[in-house]
Amino acid sequence: METFLAVLLMLGLIAVSNIVNRFIPFVPVPLIQIGLGIIAALVPTGIHMSFEPELFFVLFIAPLLFNDGRRTPRDELWNLRAPILLLALGLVFVTVFVAGYAINWMIPSIPLAASFALAAILSPTDAVAVGALAGRVHLPKSIHRILEGESLMNDASGLVAFKFAIAAMVTGVFSLPKASLSFVMIAAGGLLLGAALSFLLIRLSVFIRRFGMEDVTIHVLLQILTPFIIYLISEEIGVSGILAVVAGGVMYAIEKDRAVSPQYKLQLVSASTWSVLLLVLNGLVFLILGVSVPDVVEVIYRDQTLNNFMVAGYVMAITALLIVLRFLWVYAYSLWESRFRRVEKAPLKSQVITSISGVRGAVTLAGAFSIPLVLGDGITPFPERDLIIALAAGVILMSLVIASIFLPLLADKEETVVQTIGYGNTELAARNVVIDAGMSMLRSLVTESPERATQPVLLEFTDKIDRLCTAKPDSDPATEQFRRLGVEARLSGLEAERTALRRMLENGAVPAPVAVKMEELLDHTESLLCRRLDTQIKFTVTEIQRLFSGLFSGRFNGEEGRRAVQNAESARTAKIAMCQAAVSAVSAGISDENRLASQKVIDKYERLESRLVQGEGWSKDGVVDDEKLELKLQAIQEQRNTVQEMYQNGAINLKIAGKLRRFVDQLETSIWED
Repeated sequence: METFLAVLLMLGLIAVSNIVNRFIPFVPVPLIQIGLGIIAALVPTGIHMSFEPELFFVLFIAPLLFNDGRRTPRDELWNLRAPILLLALGLVFVTVFVAGYAINWMIPSIPLAASFALAAILSPTDAVAVGALAGRVHLPKSIHRILEGESLMNDASGLVAFKFAIAAMVTGVFSLPKASLSFVMIAAGGLLLGAALSFLLIRLSVFIRRFGMEDVTIHVLLQILTPFIIYLISEEIGVSGILAVVAGGVMYAIEKDRAVSPQYKLQLVSASTWSVLLLVLNGLVFLILGVSVPDVVEVIYRDQTLNNFMVAGYVMAITALLIVLRFLWVYAYSLWESRFRRVEKAPLKSQVITSISGVRGAVTLAGAFSIPLVLGDGITPFPERDLIIALAAGVILMSLVIASIFLPLLADKEETVVQTIGYGNTELAARNVVIDAGMSMLRSLVTESPERATQPVLLEFTDKIDRLCTAKPDSDPATEQFRRLGVEARLSGLEAERTALRRMLENGAVPAPVAVKMEELLDHTESLLCRRLDTQIKFTVTEIQRLFSGLFSGRFNGEEGRRAVQNAESARTAKIAMCQAAVSAVSAGISDENRLASQKVIDKYERLESRLVQGEGWSKDGVVDDEKLELKLQAIQEQRNTVQEMYQNGAINLKIAGKLRRFVDQLETSIWED
């Protein structure tokens, strides 16, 4: 029960960390999560968690690397293969060799093999931590892709080197020729086995689908199990499970691109599920780091043989050494490329950005915790294990802090999507990509299910977008002022609608289930128009009132509810009265300043009332056409996901992302109002 409560609390802290990041976006989420973890460990009933080393790898590293393999753009990485391989392989082994000897020289109490192990787990960079910074500071696209590809490859090379160093430390035996041959065999075996297992699991999914089992849940579950199955089988056979899951992710992406049918619903559910899973796993890693910091600090503080200030000095020295090694490696490659390949030398600023962006994170922490407690004899404690974990944790914190401070100063303040998408205007290009995302989703649904009413939905959705696109841009001050006044008038009308609806409900003029559904639509429309905190609190109170009225009111019995939902006439009559109340409320608030905006809102209400009086414009069940609305909202969600993806990839800045979200909100509001 204690472990369950601890995990539950940490999941809550993950949500809190993302909320806090909205208020202080200049602080990366990993740093916030580490801070929350420290606080959670220091409170009187603090969290204290311990993991088995192998469990840490299979639980965190396997799915994270598999996801990196399946989502990384292969074409772009292939064009940058030379710098990526030199960073992911060459720099890793140089770091292990140079930093290993340097750590052993600085701290003689850490044996050479253990020093190599520490250097090995410090060599991989963390794409998640870099991604948390990239969206805010807008790293150049080429540097961002290099960092992504490097983290995908150096996780495997660094952890394989780490395992060899740990084996040498535990057994006391090490042979360079045997280790080199074993490395090649283990690496090649892992790549081949991972690709083969991933292919077989994909074929299994296709085989299941041919039997008519189209349940999306089953196929998503099989996807989630894939990295764990690949890792466990590979490690059991004796090849690299790390490289195996990377190869499995790449194979999954290749098979996905080759698929004849896009299976859009499966992709949508899969993307949503994986996003939640990755958010939880990455958040847990940094929270566990934060939870572990007080215990590690306490051990170091109580160790009489260690000077606390010296340990802090070791952390800063190792961090500086890693940055310098990285800079020299990048500088040497740029110099070689300019001389022998006649390529323009990379600017010094880009080289410094690449050097500082080598942030350490989840893989380093997982490797540190996986260090065995004892040596091969089962009795002798692993030398300086606590100190090694403390140094690894300290370097992670230092690299994050340095990147958080200096990257915003060095990176460009404005990053455009012109190179990414190929349009001339940044905001227009991004908006076109967002529009295409929703349209492509609806077209794929038309192809998948031609019997459904998807073609009319596609035409209606296109018409809505055309109307929004022909409007004046929000950057026009007069347009923005007109929009603000229109929103205020619309909110006044919605409040009048809600009052009229509740009065009709009390008088029995409208059945309760229909009234509840109509008020939900009013709440949703208002939430899109106004996203202030007081409005959200009001909606929460309304939902609580609605819940209790449903629990204690006899009006909501099943048969009467079913009859009421089908009663389109009562809903139509109620909406006519609500429109009349809204017109009166908006008219009462007209002034010289808002006259035009208010009149536009009034005209809209009057047109709707006219349609309803004539018996037109109401849906089949008296409330909403669920099937058509569901398809449109799926397209809206796809557009929101596209905006978030472009922002996280650094293709657009925060200002443009905000404008795009407002555009999508306006589109959704228009759909709900219809």
